Amino acid sequence: MADSKPLRTLDGDPVAVEALLQDVFGIVVDEAILKGTSASEKVCEWKEPEELKQLLDLELQSQGESREQILERCRTVIHYSVKTGHPRFFNQLFSGLDPHALAGRIITESLNTSQYTYEIAPVFVLMEEEVLKKLRALVGWNSGDGVFCPGGSISNMYAMNLARFQRYPDCKQRGLRALPPLALFTSKECHYSITKGAAFLGLGTDSVRV
Repeated sequence: MADSKPLRTLDGDPVAVEALLQDVFGIVVDEAILKGTSASEKVCEWKEPEELKQLLDLELQSQGESREQILERCRTVIHYSVKTGHPRFFNQLFSGLDPHALAGRIITESLNTSQYTYEIAPVFVLMEEEVLKKLRALVGWNSGDGVFCPGGSISNMYAMNLARFQRYPDCKQRGLRALPPLALFTSKECHYSITKGAAFLGLGTDSVRV
């Protein structure tokens, strides 16, 4: 592998771009989707961390790699990763592989837009508004706003912040110094992010009452 030619830039070369992506997509379909969702294959080719580091060769190098090396790295990453679409993969939050959702994800990643303004993401902003409208209707709200969160921890922290703002709206401008001591009541079964959120929001972990 050491004598392979460095990968030249693909900028301005649509033929090279298409060829690379066709090869990568082929590997994804064959290895991650077809084999990764087959009950006859393993959920994961498990290796201990030190052994896996040697197999992956994760050293950051100053020189680029050849196209063949990149494609082989794609295969290696898929091979040693957990196949969450596998029928025997079980998780309390996610599992399975929906081809329609995957197709949508490919489009969003290819366009690489951001949701912060209509100017940069006109289609996705309107889609987001429609989904939020439907979610509000499910809980009986005719109007309102919303935000999609990347996980449960940040969702709980947003909720805690909103609860504080609802009771003490001045905190947005004047901060915690303008508020009386606050307490946060929860159960012993609560998510660990409640305590983390209390620290993050400046309430302090001592303010959490179980």
